[in-house]
Amino acid sequence: MSHESYELKAEARERVGKGSARELRRNGLIPAVIYGDKQAPISIALNTNEVTKRIHAGGFMTTIATIEVDGKKYKVLPKDYQLDPVRDFTMHVDFLRVSGNTQVTVEIPVHFINEEKSQGLKAGGVLNIVRHEIEVHCPADAIPEFFNVDLNGKKIGDSIHISDVTLPKGVSLVIADRDFTVATIIAPAGGVDETAVEAGEGEAEA
Repeated sequence: MSHESYELKAEARERVGKGSARELRRNGLIPAVIYGDKQAPISIALNTNEVTKRIHAGGFMTTIATIEVDGKKYKVLPKDYQLDPVRDFTMHVDFLRVSGNTQVTVEIPVHFINEEKSQGLKAGGVLNIVRHEIEVHCPADAIPEFFNVDLNGKKIGDSIHISDVTLPKGVSLVIADRDFTVATIIAPAGGVDETAVEAGEGEAEA
């Protein structure tokens, strides 16, 4: 499962537009909108520090949150946010309403495990990551936190494909029509350590 859910308090905003948004930001607030689930959008304002803290904590786009607006609570999933390109503070956030049967499209990060058991990496090979994230469809209340990719026994020249990744029940690939590459193990520019290769092959035979 993804990161633990959290709650944010917001206030409804009646005025929208650039002038209103600038005024909010001057007062330490971020303009945001809650939309979806066949209901009218709600324009809200959130505390800048609270939201920025959540974004930098990781997993922001894959963690369901509860937003309280004037005493009413909405279960949401962040769908987009904008950062100021110069000052790196949050300028706007879009939230999607979710319910128990909501299906969402999200990008799940990839974690690589057993690097120390990869013959190719022990011989000096380099892990070339082709995809740091994998886009999937899944239930909003069952978003994976990450996918593990096992490098155990992988040699120089080996490729790890999406078919090597085990997807949880109910999770499907957005790109489902081809077995795309997630990572490869390539030879280093200076050549491989033959001693380490032989040692690795000896371990594999043992």
